[in-house]
Amino acid sequence: MPELIDHLERRLGRMIGAWSPPADAVQGSPQVACFREGRLAGCQSFATVGLSRTPLRHPASDRHFHLELLACENTSRATGYGHFPDVLEFVTGQLLASGQAVLRGDVVALPAPLPGGTMSSLYAGRPVYFDDDFFSVTIENGSDVVIVWLIPITEQETVFVREKGWRAFEDALALQDPDLLDPARPQLDL
Repeated sequence: MPELIDHLERRLGRMIGAWSPPADAVQGSPQVACFREGRLAGCQSFATVGLSRTPLRHPASDRHFHLELLACENTSRATGYGHFPDVLEFVTGQLLASGQAVLRGDVVALPAPLPGGTMSSLYAGRPVYFDDDFFSVTIENGSDVVIVWLIPITEQETVFVREKGWRAFEDALALQDPDLLDPARPQLDL
């Protein structure tokens, strides 16, 4: 998938490693890759590579979608890669098992809050910290692949998205401008 890798590396930086799915993973599980030294200074990014091979349906649409998932964090970590490789592996397993896509405005519940914080779900958004051309890419087989940024959110933020809708949540994000690269950021004032 050279087109996809090039697309990711142009924004996220050099791919420094990738993890193959575990032996007991759902058929079609992608690798999870780590990228550093990209356009966002001090950012470490993780992305699926190969999820787009499996077309997924969104409950609100009749279309098939080809997705790759993205998670980003500040690189303040002294050692290791943190929890995002496991998080992406969990989410891709859920998507492949259900056959359903996760698109902008959707919320994915985690089995437990992220370590050291109160983030209990992931909000599916557009990767707005990057240029608009990063939101999708056409790969070698002609598939249009959507890049979905998974942003950690709290339980209260999850309830807000479900009750008020994704547009209201994104308006609150734009107004309050939290550091979405900090998985331990303070909760939005909702």
